[in-house]
Amino acid sequence: MDEESGRKAEGWDVWVDTGGTFTDCVARNPDGEVLRTKVLSISALRATLTREGRGSEIRIEAPWIAPPDFVAGFSLHRHEGDEASRSAPLARVRSFDPDEGRLALDSDLPAPLPAGATVEFRSPEPAPLLAARLVTGTPARQALPTGLRLRLATTRATNALLERRGTDTALFVTRGFADVLRIGDQQRPELFALDASRPPPLPRAVVEVTERLAADGSVVEPLSLETCLTEGAEEGLEERVASLVAEGIGAAAVVLLHAYRNPEHEERVAELLRRLGIPFVAASAETAPFIHLLQRAETAVAEAYLGPVIRSYVGRILEGVPGDRLLVMTSAGGLVRGARVQARETLLSGPAGGVVGAALVGRQAGTERVIALDMGGTSTDVSRYDGDYEYVEEHRVGDVRVRAPAMAIETVAAGGGSVCGLDAGGLTVGPRSAGADPGPACYGAGGPLTLTDVNLLLGRIDPTRFQIPVEREPAERRARTILRRLRDRTGEDTALEELMEGFLELADERMADAIRRISVRKGYDPSEYTLVAFGGAGPQHACAVARRLGIRRIVVPADAGVLS
Repeated sequence: MDEESGRKAEGWDVWVDTGGTFTDCVARNPDGEVLRTKVLSISALRATLTREGRGSEIRIEAPWIAPPDFVAGFSLHRHEGDEASRSAPLARVRSFDPDEGRLALDSDLPAPLPAGATVEFRSPEPAPLLAARLVTGTPARQALPTGLRLRLATTRATNALLERRGTDTALFVTRGFADVLRIGDQQRPELFALDASRPPPLPRAVVEVTERLAADGSVVEPLSLETCLTEGAEEGLEERVASLVAEGIGAAAVVLLHAYRNPEHEERVAELLRRLGIPFVAASAETAPFIHLLQRAETAVAEAYLGPVIRSYVGRILEGVPGDRLLVMTSAGGLVRGARVQARETLLSGPAGGVVGAALVGRQAGTERVIALDMGGTSTDVSRYDGDYEYVEEHRVGDVRVRAPAMAIETVAAGGGSVCGLDAGGLTVGPRSAGADPGPACYGAGGPLTLTDVNLLLGRIDPTRFQIPVEREPAERRARTILRRLRDRTGEDTALEELMEGFLELADERMADAIRRISVRKGYDPSEYTLVAFGGAGPQHACAVARRLGIRRIVVPADAGVLS
């Protein structure tokens, strides 16, 4: 078999990276041609009306290329307005003619839409499948090409953890240890803070189980499935579980003392919880089988909190790409079958893929010493590669620590969607992100001023390269509002460009400091490395970051993208 026919026999290969704002897709078709596309991570496409929309038909100009009826079955949404008006569907698409940009709807529009308005088409499938369909030209009502292989990197679990959008979880722990997560390890990262505070632990409820094992795993106090302790009150365990299910608890973490030496008690409790109606149970002896109660508890609780989120998300993708044709990247840079992936393994899934890619780009550029600058829509991830990958046994995401193998990656809240504003201390960038909905101000959905808007107003990005409509006027309007607030505070006029440069300075310094933490503070001189800048926004900030660190060589991968 010749090389050409061998490629054709392989079928489609699709690689997808889902972030907080955008989902990026690269594919290789059976002929070996490489294709790219980009969709919003809310699984949506946007387009502009070319004429007033009335009745059950509209005409659009779309920045994406798709075959006939590609968006049939998608819901049509208004792009402008508040969250409630954007989330309410206007109609559902019945048919789509891409040559004329004509869409037939299944019902009349509730009100006319003006020409030039931006509309949104939301897919019932998750963003990775939407991206795969767009790049392969497969309408939603048809099966994806036979044999298509999908490799997925995602920050789904990371974002759910940072934004506290996981499953309502209960912790079942040995009696006397109800406060293990609240007490923690007593580290004080903000030693001189006058008002030190931290978010509450993830579990919504804590139940103390009557049992006790010795350090060697022998039984000190037998397990009782009859009684438990909740907030100091004795009650029946089955009754307590039934009330938790009624309250909406959808997951549980079982963390019993020394269970890593003898998992019998945890297994019996977990079996009871599943029988009584808690659908997702993470037992620490299985999830985190190692010494130290606190670390086991943190890891098991994170798995319980995020497990249903990942299981549901990956399960929906498996409906389109079944079996072992879906592989998910882990925090350690490896791949695991979608049906077997664990939530705790994916917290640095997307960034880990960036490290692997940066190392490859560095080798192609003739160097083994690379610092990766991966700036996406929500955050910037930096890492160091020196001929081999650097790993850690445990890592922290936000205020949650998880023990699971991962690449050594430093993350800062400075991405294209990071909100730029003004508080009592001065200018701010992040940590809040505008995400995909409403997105930056320039997306036209009423979003806040972000780094994307800052770069647009300074002429540092080309709006024509976006695959969604981008407008300068809403971004400038948000910036003028901040200028007025700044003038009211200082009594001085500030030029728009000066304010935008100030936001960039803050973001660039934050990124540079993250690189110092993985280099200078570990004894490595960053000036001896090549900076590989990628992600939607990395190339726009690479030079300024490199100057701060004395880095003399920058590599930007071809088609690195636009600010996201």
